[in-house]
Amino acid sequence: MTSPSLTVTVPGKTLLKAIGEVPDGVDVHVWDLKSPAPAAHIDLLVAPYIAPNVKFPGIDDVTTTLIQSQSIGYDGVEGTLPPGRVYANAATVHETATAELTLALLLAAQRDIPRSVLNAQTGLWQGSTTPSVADRNVLIVGYGGVGAAIEARLTGFETHITRVARSARESAYGPVHALADLPGLLPTAEIVILAVPLTEDTRDLADAAFLAALPDQALVVNIARGPVLNTAAALAEAESGRLRFALDVTDPEPLPADHPLWTLPNVLITPHLGGAATSMMSRMAALVHRQIGHLLAGEPVENVVIRS
Repeated sequence: MTSPSLTVTVPGKTLLKAIGEVPDGVDVHVWDLKSPAPAAHIDLLVAPYIAPNVKFPGIDDVTTTLIQSQSIGYDGVEGTLPPGRVYANAATVHETATAELTLALLLAAQRDIPRSVLNAQTGLWQGSTTPSVADRNVLIVGYGGVGAAIEARLTGFETHITRVARSARESAYGPVHALADLPGLLPTAEIVILAVPLTEDTRDLADAAFLAALPDQALVVNIARGPVLNTAAALAEAESGRLRFALDVTDPEPLPADHPLWTLPNVLITPHLGGAATSMMSRMAALVHRQIGHLLAGEPVENVVIRS
Protein backbone atom coordinates (compact mmCIF):
# COMPACT_ATOMS: atom_id res chain seq x y z
CA MET A 1 0.00 0.00 0.00
CA THR A 2 1.31 3.45 -0.92
CA SER A 3 1.93 5.73 2.04
CA PRO A 4 -0.05 8.98 2.04
CA SER A 5 1.85 11.85 0.44
CA LEU A 6 -0.13 14.45 2.37
CA THR A 7 -1.58 14.39 5.87
CA VAL A 8 -4.55 16.69 6.51
CA THR A 9 -6.51 17.22 9.73
CA VAL A 10 -9.90 18.87 10.11
CA PRO A 11 -11.54 19.74 13.43
CA GLY A 12 -14.84 17.92 12.97
CA LYS A 13 -16.95 15.57 10.91
CA THR A 14 -19.08 18.36 9.42
CA LEU A 15 -16.15 19.81 7.50
CA LEU A 16 -14.88 16.31 6.72
CA LYS A 17 -18.20 15.50 5.06
CA ALA A 18 -18.19 18.80 3.16
CA ILE A 19 -14.69 18.10 1.82
CA GLY A 20 -15.74 14.69 0.46
CA GLU A 21 -13.38 12.93 -1.91
CA VAL A 22 -9.72 13.96 -1.91
CA PRO A 23 -6.93 13.06 -4.35
CA ASP A 24 -5.16 9.74 -4.01
CA GLY A 25 -2.35 9.87 -1.50
CA VAL A 26 -4.10 12.41 0.77
CA ASP A 27 -4.90 11.10 4.23
CA VAL A 28 -7.54 13.12 6.09
CA HIS A 29 -8.09 12.79 9.86
CA VAL A 30 -10.49 14.43 12.27
CA TRP A 31 -8.50 16.19 15.00
CA ASP A 32 -9.85 18.82 17.38
CA LEU A 33 -6.39 19.58 18.87
CA LYS A 34 -7.47 18.10 22.20
CA SER A 35 -6.83 14.41 21.61
CA PRO A 36 -3.40 13.00 20.63
CA ALA A 37 -2.23 14.11 17.19
CA PRO A 38 -2.79 11.53 14.41
CA ALA A 39 0.72 12.09 13.02
CA ALA A 40 4.04 13.66 13.97
CA HIS A 41 3.86 15.92 10.92
CA ILE A 42 0.67 17.42 9.50
CA ASP A 43 0.87 19.04 6.11
CA LEU A 44 -2.43 20.89 6.34
CA LEU A 45 -3.95 21.49 9.78
CA VAL A 46 -7.39 23.09 9.64
CA ALA A 47 -7.92 24.83 12.97
CA PRO A 48 -11.23 24.84 14.83
CA TYR A 49 -13.53 27.77 14.16
CA ILE A 50 -12.58 29.77 17.24
CA ALA A 51 -12.34 33.39 18.30
CA PRO A 52 -9.04 35.25 18.24
CA ASN A 53 -6.73 35.13 21.26
CA VAL A 54 -7.53 31.46 21.91
CA LYS A 55 -4.40 29.34 22.08
CA PHE A 56 -3.89 26.37 19.80
CA PRO A 57 -3.54 23.40 22.16
CA GLY A 58 -1.75 20.29 21.03
CA ILE A 59 0.35 21.69 18.20
CA ASP A 60 3.60 22.13 20.15
CA ASP A 61 4.41 18.46 19.64
CA VAL A 62 3.71 18.27 15.91
CA THR A 63 5.27 19.96 12.91
CA THR A 64 3.07 21.55 10.27
CA THR A 65 3.43 22.82 6.75
CA LEU A 66 0.33 25.02 6.90
CA ILE A 67 -2.20 25.93 9.60
CA GLN A 68 -5.45 26.92 7.92
CA SER A 69 -7.84 29.15 9.85
CA GLN A 70 -11.59 29.12 9.32
CA SER A 71 -11.82 32.87 10.01
CA ILE A 72 -10.84 35.93 8.00
CA GLY A 73 -9.70 37.90 11.05
CA TYR A 74 -6.45 36.89 12.68
CA ASP A 75 -5.91 39.57 15.32
CA GLY A 76 -4.31 38.10 18.43
CA VAL A 77 -3.26 34.87 16.71
CA GLU A 78 0.44 35.49 16.20
CA GLY A 79 1.32 35.28 19.89
CA THR A 80 -0.44 31.92 20.22
CA LEU A 81 1.61 30.08 17.59
CA PRO A 82 4.85 28.21 18.21
CA PRO A 83 7.80 29.48 16.15
CA GLY A 84 8.17 28.44 12.53
CA ARG A 85 4.49 28.11 11.63
CA VAL A 86 2.76 29.27 8.47
CA TYR A 87 -0.80 30.47 9.07
CA ALA A 88 -3.44 31.25 6.43
CA ASN A 89 -6.75 32.98 6.97
CA ALA A 90 -10.06 32.03 5.34
CA ALA A 91 -10.33 34.76 2.74
CA THR A 92 -12.94 33.76 0.09
CA VAL A 93 -15.04 31.91 2.68
CA HIS A 94 -16.90 34.58 4.67
CA GLU A 95 -17.02 37.71 2.51
CA THR A 96 -20.39 36.99 0.94
CA ALA A 97 -22.16 36.02 4.17
CA THR A 98 -20.68 39.00 6.02
CA ALA A 99 -21.81 41.32 3.25
CA GLU A 100 -25.30 39.80 3.41
CA LEU A 101 -25.49 40.47 7.14
CA THR A 102 -24.21 44.01 6.63
CA LEU A 103 -27.03 44.73 4.21
CA ALA A 104 -29.54 43.11 6.57
CA LEU A 105 -28.41 45.33 9.47
CA LEU A 106 -28.32 48.42 7.30
CA LEU A 107 -31.78 47.87 5.84
CA ALA A 108 -33.33 46.90 9.16
CA ALA A 109 -31.92 49.97 10.90
CA GLN A 110 -32.82 52.40 8.11
CA ARG A 111 -36.38 51.16 7.74
CA ASP A 112 -36.93 50.73 11.51
CA ILE A 113 -37.72 47.03 11.27
CA PRO A 114 -36.93 46.35 14.98
CA ARG A 115 -39.79 48.63 16.02
CA SER A 116 -42.21 46.78 13.76
CA VAL A 117 -41.07 43.46 15.25
CA LEU A 118 -41.72 44.77 18.76
CA ASN A 119 -45.09 46.24 17.75
CA ALA A 120 -46.14 42.89 16.28
CA GLN A 121 -46.01 41.37 19.77
CA THR A 122 -48.94 43.57 20.83
CA GLY A 123 -50.63 43.97 17.47
CA LEU A 124 -49.80 47.68 17.30
CA TRP A 125 -50.09 49.17 13.82
CA GLN A 126 -47.74 52.17 13.89
CA GLY A 127 -46.57 53.59 10.61
CA SER A 128 -44.01 56.34 10.06
CA THR A 129 -41.61 57.71 7.48
CA THR A 130 -38.21 56.04 7.82
CA PRO A 131 -34.79 56.90 6.37
CA SER A 132 -34.21 55.50 2.91
CA VAL A 133 -31.15 53.65 1.73
CA ALA A 134 -31.48 55.19 -1.72
CA ASP A 135 -29.64 58.48 -2.21
CA ARG A 136 -27.69 58.12 1.06
CA ASN A 137 -23.97 58.85 1.27
CA VAL A 138 -22.38 55.55 2.35
CA LEU A 139 -18.81 55.46 3.63
CA ILE A 140 -17.18 52.00 3.60
CA VAL A 141 -14.19 52.09 5.97
CA GLY A 142 -12.07 49.07 5.11
CA TYR A 143 -11.97 47.95 1.52
CA GLY A 144 -10.65 44.41 1.43
CA GLY A 145 -12.68 41.43 0.32
CA VAL A 146 -15.55 42.17 2.70
CA GLY A 147 -15.73 45.87 1.82
CA ALA A 148 -15.79 45.09 -1.90
CA ALA A 149 -18.48 42.42 -1.37
CA ILE A 150 -20.59 44.95 0.52
CA GLU A 151 -20.32 47.46 -2.31
CA ALA A 152 -21.25 44.78 -4.86
CA ARG A 153 -24.53 44.29 -3.01
CA LEU A 154 -25.16 48.00 -2.41
CA THR A 155 -24.90 48.99 -6.05
CA GLY A 156 -28.55 48.20 -6.72
CA PHE A 157 -29.73 50.45 -3.89
CA GLU A 158 -28.80 53.71 -5.65
CA THR A 159 -26.49 54.98 -2.93
CA HIS A 160 -23.46 57.26 -3.19
CA ILE A 161 -20.49 55.18 -2.04
CA THR A 162 -17.12 56.42 -0.79
CA ARG A 163 -14.37 53.86 -0.14
CA VAL A 164 -11.59 54.08 2.43
CA ALA A 165 -8.64 51.73 3.03
CA ARG A 166 -5.24 51.93 4.67
CA SER A 167 -3.78 53.52 1.54
CA ALA A 168 -5.27 55.15 -1.54
CA ARG A 169 -5.71 53.13 -4.70
CA GLU A 170 -8.10 52.42 -7.55
CA SER A 171 -10.73 49.66 -7.39
CA ALA A 172 -13.09 48.13 -9.92
CA TYR A 173 -15.82 50.43 -8.60
CA GLY A 174 -13.79 53.64 -8.34
CA PRO A 175 -11.16 55.41 -6.24
CA VAL A 176 -10.33 54.28 -2.71
CA HIS A 177 -9.31 56.98 -0.24
CA ALA A 178 -6.61 56.58 2.41
CA LEU A 179 -7.47 56.43 6.11
CA ALA A 180 -5.77 59.81 6.45
CA ASP A 181 -8.63 61.30 4.40
CA LEU A 182 -11.30 60.32 6.94
CA PRO A 183 -11.64 63.73 8.68
CA GLY A 184 -12.78 65.30 5.44
CA LEU A 185 -15.17 62.46 4.57
CA LEU A 186 -17.02 61.95 7.85
CA PRO A 187 -19.15 65.16 7.90
CA THR A 188 -21.18 64.04 4.87
CA ALA A 189 -21.37 60.31 5.67
CA GLU A 190 -24.98 59.36 6.42
CA ILE A 191 -24.14 55.63 6.73
CA VAL A 192 -20.71 54.43 7.87
CA ILE A 193 -19.77 50.76 7.51
CA LEU A 194 -16.75 49.65 9.55
CA ALA A 195 -15.07 46.72 7.80
CA VAL A 196 -11.39 47.10 8.71
CA PRO A 197 -9.27 44.36 10.28
CA LEU A 198 -8.37 44.95 13.93
CA THR A 199 -4.81 46.26 14.21
CA GLU A 200 -3.08 48.73 16.50
CA ASP A 201 -3.90 51.38 13.87
CA THR A 202 -7.62 50.58 13.77
CA ARG A 203 -8.28 49.94 17.47
CA ASP A 204 -10.62 52.74 18.60
CA LEU A 205 -10.61 54.10 15.05
CA ALA A 206 -14.24 55.14 15.51
CA ASP A 207 -13.63 57.12 18.69
CA ALA A 208 -15.43 60.15 20.13
CA ALA A 209 -13.86 62.54 17.61
CA PHE A 210 -14.73 60.24 14.68
CA LEU A 211 -18.36 59.96 15.80
CA ALA A 212 -18.66 63.67 16.61
CA ALA A 213 -17.71 64.48 13.01
CA LEU A 214 -20.71 62.55 11.63
CA PRO A 215 -23.98 64.35 10.81
CA ASP A 216 -27.00 64.00 13.07
CA GLN A 217 -28.88 60.69 12.68
CA ALA A 218 -26.04 59.01 10.81
CA LEU A 219 -25.99 55.21 11.06
CA VAL A 220 -22.79 53.38 12.07
CA VAL A 221 -22.67 49.70 11.09
CA ASN A 222 -19.83 47.68 12.67
CA ILE A 223 -19.10 44.29 11.12
CA ALA A 224 -15.34 44.51 11.72
CA ARG A 225 -14.23 43.81 15.29
CA GLY A 226 -15.72 45.24 18.46
CA PRO A 227 -12.69 47.33 19.49
CA VAL A 228 -12.68 49.21 16.17
CA LEU A 229 -15.60 51.20 17.62
CA ASN A 230 -15.04 52.83 21.00
CA THR A 231 -17.92 51.52 23.12
CA ALA A 232 -18.04 54.44 25.54
CA ALA A 233 -18.13 56.95 22.70
CA ALA A 234 -20.81 54.98 20.86
CA LEU A 235 -22.92 54.69 24.01
CA ALA A 236 -22.72 58.44 24.61
CA GLU A 237 -23.86 59.23 21.07
CA ALA A 238 -26.62 56.59 21.19
CA GLU A 239 -27.93 57.72 24.59
CA SER A 240 -28.10 61.30 23.34
CA GLY A 241 -30.14 60.09 20.37
CA ARG A 242 -27.86 61.86 17.90
CA LEU A 243 -26.47 58.77 16.14
CA ARG A 244 -27.77 55.28 15.36
CA PHE A 245 -25.84 52.01 15.49
CA ALA A 246 -26.15 48.52 14.00
CA LEU A 247 -23.55 46.23 15.56
CA ASP A 248 -22.64 42.64 14.77
CA VAL A 249 -19.54 42.93 16.96
CA THR A 250 -19.09 44.65 20.30
CA ASP A 251 -16.46 45.41 22.91
CA PRO A 252 -16.68 43.52 25.22
CA GLU A 253 -17.95 40.43 23.48
CA PRO A 254 -20.28 38.81 24.32
CA LEU A 255 -21.97 42.03 25.38
CA PRO A 256 -23.12 41.61 29.02
CA ALA A 257 -26.86 41.19 29.43
CA ASP A 258 -27.10 44.33 31.57
CA HIS A 259 -25.15 46.56 29.19
CA PRO A 260 -27.11 49.74 28.38
CA LEU A 261 -26.57 49.35 24.63
CA TRP A 262 -29.15 46.52 24.66
CA THR A 263 -31.97 48.81 25.78
CA LEU A 264 -31.56 51.72 23.36
CA PRO A 265 -34.10 51.97 20.52
CA ASN A 266 -31.49 53.40 18.14
CA VAL A 267 -29.10 50.45 18.57
CA LEU A 268 -29.53 47.12 16.75
CA ILE A 269 -27.29 44.27 17.89
CA THR A 270 -26.66 40.81 16.43
CA PRO A 271 -24.37 38.29 18.21
CA HIS A 272 -21.37 38.21 15.83
CA LEU A 273 -23.21 36.36 13.08
CA GLY A 274 -20.90 37.67 10.30
CA GLY A 275 -19.83 34.62 8.33
CA ALA A 276 -21.92 32.13 10.32
CA ALA A 277 -24.13 31.03 7.45
CA THR A 278 -24.83 27.76 5.69
CA SER A 279 -22.52 28.76 2.85
CA MET A 280 -19.51 28.51 5.17
CA MET A 281 -18.89 24.75 5.00
CA SER A 282 -19.02 24.44 1.22
CA ARG A 283 -16.75 27.44 0.77
CA MET A 284 -14.37 26.24 3.48
CA ALA A 285 -14.24 22.83 1.81
CA ALA A 286 -13.42 24.49 -1.51
CA LEU A 287 -10.55 26.39 0.11
CA VAL A 288 -9.21 23.18 1.69
CA HIS A 289 -9.31 21.46 -1.71
CA ARG A 290 -7.38 24.33 -3.27
CA GLN A 291 -4.77 24.28 -0.51
CA ILE A 292 -4.36 20.51 -0.91
CA GLY A 293 -3.85 21.04 -4.64
CA HIS A 294 -1.21 23.71 -4.01
CA LEU A 295 0.66 21.50 -1.54
CA LEU A 296 0.59 18.47 -3.82
CA ALA A 297 1.88 20.58 -6.73
CA GLY A 298 4.56 22.29 -4.65
CA GLU A 299 2.91 25.65 -5.30
CA PRO A 300 2.56 28.61 -2.91
CA VAL A 301 -0.56 28.28 -0.76
CA GLU A 302 -3.27 30.93 -0.53
CA ASN A 303 -3.99 33.56 2.11
CA VAL A 304 -0.79 33.37 4.18
CA VAL A 305 -1.01 36.12 6.82
CA ILE A 306 1.47 34.98 9.52
CA ARG A 307 4.86 33.31 9.51
CA SER A 308 5.71 32.90 13.17
